[in-house]
Amino acid sequence: MSTIDLSGQLSSFAGRLLRERFGKGPESIYASIGKQCITLHIRNFIGPVERFLLSKEEEQAFRYTRELLMKSLLPELSSFLKSEMDIEVGEIFYDWGIHNASGMIVALTKNDDTYVDHYAGREEVHAQIVEVSRKVQKEPDFIDSWWLNPRTLIIKREGILILLEKELIDLGYENTLKTTKRKMEKRYLEETTTIAPLLGKELSDIYVDWDFEKDTSVIAYTFY
Repeated sequence: MSTIDLSGQLSSFAGRLLRERFGKGPESIYASIGKQCITLHIRNFIGPVERFLLSKEEEQAFRYTRELLMKSLLPELSSFLKSEMDIEVGEIFYDWGIHNASGMIVALTKNDDTYVDHYAGREEVHAQIVEVSRKVQKEPDFIDSWWLNPRTLIIKREGILILLEKELIDLGYENTLKTTKRKMEKRYLEETTTIAPLLGKELSDIYVDWDFEKDTSVIAYTFY
């Protein structure tokens, strides 16, 4: 089966899952399958209850509700990728663009092949991401990035949590910490970096998520 067929099959499955869990499906899902990761770019996805929460400035309640539902959905997505597509994934990250009801799911594949995407501007992209990481938490122990498709750049970081953050997680403040970090990091990424013009692109969205247990993070840049 071709990559296009697999992408279509994955989009359809993810759409059904979201409708089952949330009671409403997105307007569209665009799936991309690469060597290092798989992404699902979700557009116009918000229900009446969630819209009400956001109208009352209850962003944390919105994110907490989605967090619970996504945790029940992701194992099924992983199982589908393994059984139907023979793709084994490890960590799965996700984030929601509240301003435009969009979302991004990024599943890192379990792949032993060492692949480095030597795209133009890579070193400068890493330097800017490291600087933002240093301001918001700390400099990453490891950073990598690659183009998944012409409109999607994925950046992976490892070893960025500081001791205070680890303590807050142990005390049960994971959701609050994640919400706060998202706001801070996205603001710095949007206001203090020049990644889009550096790459000759026009920025569409930035999605950020963390796996606190493994101390890893993924940033997904989407461009027009």
